[in-house]
Amino acid sequence: MKDTGNSVAMPLVAAMLQYKHEDVYPLHTPGHKGGRGMERLLRQELGGSVAMDVSLMSELDDIHEPETYIKAGQDLAAQTYGSDACFWAVNGTSQAIHAMLLTALNPGERLLLPRNAHRSVAGGLVLGGIEAVYLEPEYCEEFGLQLQVTPQAVEQELAADSTIKAVLLTSPNYYGVAADVRAIADICHEHGTVLLVDEAHGPHLGFSDLLPPSALQCGADACAQSTHKILGAMTQCSMLHVQGARLDLQRAADVMSILTTTSPNYLLMGSLDAARAQVQAHGKEMAETAVAAAAKLRKLCSSFTGLKVLTEADCSGLRLDSTKVTVNFAAWGYTGVEVGDAFRAARVAVELVDAQNILFLVTYADNTADYDAALQRIEAVLKKLEQHKRPPLQAEKVGRVPVTTSQMTLREVFFRSKVSVPLLEAEGCVCAEQVSFYPPGIPVLLPGEVITREIIAYCVAMKALGLPVSGPADSSLTQIRIVK
Repeated sequence: MKDTGNSVAMPLVAAMLQYKHEDVYPLHTPGHKGGRGMERLLRQELGGSVAMDVSLMSELDDIHEPETYIKAGQDLAAQTYGSDACFWAVNGTSQAIHAMLLTALNPGERLLLPRNAHRSVAGGLVLGGIEAVYLEPEYCEEFGLQLQVTPQAVEQELAADSTIKAVLLTSPNYYGVAADVRAIADICHEHGTVLLVDEAHGPHLGFSDLLPPSALQCGADACAQSTHKILGAMTQCSMLHVQGARLDLQRAADVMSILTTTSPNYLLMGSLDAARAQVQAHGKEMAETAVAAAAKLRKLCSSFTGLKVLTEADCSGLRLDSTKVTVNFAAWGYTGVEVGDAFRAARVAVELVDAQNILFLVTYADNTADYDAALQRIEAVLKKLEQHKRPPLQAEKVGRVPVTTSQMTLREVFFRSKVSVPLLEAEGCVCAEQVSFYPPGIPVLLPGEVITREIIAYCVAMKALGLPVSGPADSSLTQIRIVK
């Protein structure tokens, strides 16, 4: 990471505070006029921050043509992370991913990506008219989860198909498993291909050797980060980073402008400015605090016989972000949904549940007495579950997602007529909507893919386990939309 010195300036935050302190009467949007007209209860809960919910004022810069405070904040973010340019995304990492794709590829060009890419990638394929070429990631049988695509698989595909213009990785994935980004970046560049990384779960990487290196450190040409997921920004605040000469920075700026609202929320942008300043000044310390807090939870869960906690030894030689604590309950006979509900009843909310695992997300903020008290409640729940263990879960009930084939591109399906049919009668039809069990939001079916008997059986099994369905118009997945 480039040396950023000791500066912790927050240019946009400083400008917003200056505007607030000048006590200017707002004969402009937003309509609540600095909180004066906001509903009383909400105004009371938001406190003084509502006065900083200001409109697009020339004094505060314009995210579409940044020249002063926003430009300074984005430049500082680029310096902090070592990119050539940073763009703030106030519509989340989904926006940043869409912008990456539309910057790197033209309509009709081909993108190589893992089949377990986040559902937001599909939206970018539709917007850009981009054709997807999928790779299956490695699979961890013991935990029933997907890991990463291998450098060998990427090399093989690029050698066989010279029309592929870009490769997209999801690294680290939801469970904290990082791809071998450095090796894959080298392979991509040898083939004249651009490497894009969905680094939503990695805005804290690159500040400590205790964690995997960042995508930019490993040579990625662009990455999209969810600053809000791991660091101190408000929800839906993310960043897009671009480095090197393989992508056009002006095109990236143009695409981000198209995808960004003309009324961006300054509280969101200010929180990005502040989160960058915090990690710039204290990134190493924050990483060490998070790793230490996660280690306490890992030690607790590992002390129970039969529970399996995901470690680097389970990741086929890949690095693991240890602040993601994945615990497998299959040996105790519990699904992740059931265990997640048990923790929620004890006032502990987990990040993710799947067929047999739960995922705790630990950050630098988990260094308080509240966290220690939560660990005690977690221990109490585990002791209770241990006393009522069941026969182990059967592997066929929690197996991997079946593989299918694609007959149409996502964009073609988007503009085609669709009809709904019962899921149990949809075998052989072309799916017209995304089907995911969320989280982690990895599509079981994408528009254009053939619905097979195995996929129907998988969906029925996941529904029986109580996993929430995301994507279909019918959230119960009794019906599914197909191409008419």
